[in-house]
Amino acid sequence: MQVNHLLEENSIAGKFLAQLRDVEIQKDRMRFRRNIERLGEILGYELSKQLRFSAKNIKTPLGNTKVNLPENEIVICSILRAGLPLHNGLLNYFDDAENSFISAYRHHPNNDEQFEIVVEYLASPSLEGKTLILADPMLATGGSFVNVMKALKQMGTPKEIHLVAVIGAEEGIANLDKEFPEDSKLWIATIDKELNNHGYIVPGLGDAGDLCYGGKLQH
Repeated sequence: MQVNHLLEENSIAGKFLAQLRDVEIQKDRMRFRRNIERLGEILGYELSKQLRFSAKNIKTPLGNTKVNLPENEIVICSILRAGLPLHNGLLNYFDDAENSFISAYRHHPNNDEQFEIVVEYLASPSLEGKTLILADPMLATGGSFVNVMKALKQMGTPKEIHLVAVIGAEEGIANLDKEFPEDSKLWIATIDKELNNHGYIVPGLGDAGDLCYGGKLQH
């Protein structure tokens, strides 16, 4: 799997990420959602450089010109609920993409630190021969991405797979490298070194879903 690490180089994306991590700025849910959306736009822009392009003739008021335009059939799939603002950022740039939505959450069957990823809801077009962009802000163990991809198999085989995340842990990225096809590509803003005993990224930013939309009752 090819890993594309956005903040290996300095850019304005670092400011948006810093605000996402800041415990005081996090209290503003609208800004939190918007910063994830912004990073989705930036990651989508970087991803676009590896799409397939072909020349198209464009008529202007004063003449004609050729422009290289992407020709991929794109499906953006976000993992509910934290994936929604990231989905919106990608959709801002790939505005003619088809859309897929899937739920995945951590279930603690024994009310302890051990958990499993449960997938309950899926709405998706066919993925056969298309470019799949799978989006989730947090890449912790990698279990959500893996289980969602298993659930999507019934929708067809995509021609190429792009994974998009804001923050990931080294362990989760290593797990994805084992589970996803070798030619898959990961687009991620930054990579943290470890997970805590609860499977959360450290230093990370906390629970992205709760910070976007408020707390929830546990299953």
